[in-house]
Order: sequence, then structure tokens, then C-alpha cells
Amino acid sequence: QVQLVESGGGLVQAGGSLRLSCAGSFDTFPDYNMGWFRQAPGKERELVAAIDWNGHNDYYKASLKGRFFISRDNVGKMVDLQMNSLTSEDTGINYCAGDLNWGRMVDGLNKYWGQGNQVTVRS
Repeated sequence: QVQLVESGGGLVQAGGSLRLSCAGSFDTFPDYNMGWFRQAPGKERELVAAIDWNGHNDYYKASLKGRFFISRDNVGKMVDLQMNSLTSEDTGINYCAGDLNWGRMVDGLNKYWGQGNQVTVRS
């Protein structure tokens, strides 16, 4: 019944890198716009990066552009987030999510959500 499952998080030293993966189990995955969200302690959930259904367009939180990279594989039904040069501000729970509508997706109104995956950056 869990349609999205995140993996790849963990504890990393500042300056290091992690690659998060999200595996989709629903057969309409290739029709869905996908995004990565995160929530740091005491902060609101925010959109980190997003990619449209066919992988032709992407979006990044402005401060993360050039440091984070989103990609997807519609055959394998996966969406990944490469995170480089991590800092303590990147600590939080990361969620993979998807919706058929781009606007709904970036607004956090997704049909599908993963259960979250912790990233902790030690400074």
C-alpha cells in the first residue's frame, strides 16, 4: 500500500554528499510530476527540487541550485536527489512526493507521499 519509498539518507559530515532514491510502486508513475521536500526541526516543510513527468524540466530551491540535482527513471520508476556539499542547514526529514498536476505538486498537495527519510549533517 506504500506507493513511494525513500532510501539513501543517514548521517554525513559537513561537506559530504548523499544520494536519495525514491522507488515508486504504482504503474502510472511515468505520468506523475515528482518532487523532493524536506522539513528541518522547527521549520515548515519546503520544496527542495522537482521534475516533471517526462524529465524534461526541473526546479530547485534557489539556494540549492547547482548543489542539488534531481533525476528520474520512468522505466525503473525511480526519482533520485543527489545532494552535494552538505551543511547543517540540510538536516531534516526528506520526503518524495508526486502528483499529476505540477502546481499541486510544488504546493505540496500530492496524491502520493513517501514516509520520509532522515538526513543528518554533522558540522
